[in-house]
Amino acid sequence: MTTLQKPNSASVFRVVVADDDFRVASLHRAVVDSVSGFEVVAEAHSGTEVLQAVRDHAPDLVLLDLYLPDIPGLEVLRRLTGSAQDTVDVIVITAARDAGSVEEAVRRGALYYLVKPFSTHVLIERLSMYASMKKRLETLYEADQEEVDSIYAMLRATGTRQLPKGHSPQTLGRIIEILRSAGEPLTAEDVASRTGVSRPTAHRYLTYLARIGRVRLEFRYGSGRPEHLYEWPS
Repeated sequence: MTTLQKPNSASVFRVVVADDDFRVASLHRAVVDSVSGFEVVAEAHSGTEVLQAVRDHAPDLVLLDLYLPDIPGLEVLRRLTGSAQDTVDVIVITAARDAGSVEEAVRRGALYYLVKPFSTHVLIERLSMYASMKKRLETLYEADQEEVDSIYAMLRATGTRQLPKGHSPQTLGRIIEILRSAGEPLTAEDVASRTGVSRPTAHRYLTYLARIGRVRLEFRYGSGRPEHLYEWPS
């Protein structure tokens, strides 16, 4: 059963990036460090290094590759999530596509299973959803079934891999991060000024996110046409 760890009280999520490929690990590290509220505290390139990094740095999250040279990734996952004292979350990032690996990863407690290759914005999106999930947990005192379902659905929400023609994954990732970190509804003009894109471009991406249900759309009425406000779900 997947375990949702209680969020820490710090404002930054500490991450260990684990991949046997140094180049891939470096790329994932750069992506994580680019997302507000996240920092990479260690890179690991073997199972032994992953376990040592978790002991040394006590991270909140491990991005775990399953193809490691010494200890199989699924065994590393078992050791990370196998006792009541463990306080680390794990998102599996791997090229392993077989159903057995997926089933075992879920059974061992992985929060999510991300299959390589994927676009940069997909990882940014998963990190944003992870932060939203932890924020919800932080303010939760008692949950009914609907609330529990909502929390579990956050990280597993349908991604935005297939973008409409003319939409850039990098721009989408920036806009998602601006919305996630804002803490309040934003207009298309607000998003444009914070991302450096034009207002029509911001509006096009925001309309897309609202259409697929990733952001809340509200209207603020005044003397003229209602103003569109977009908010990342908390």
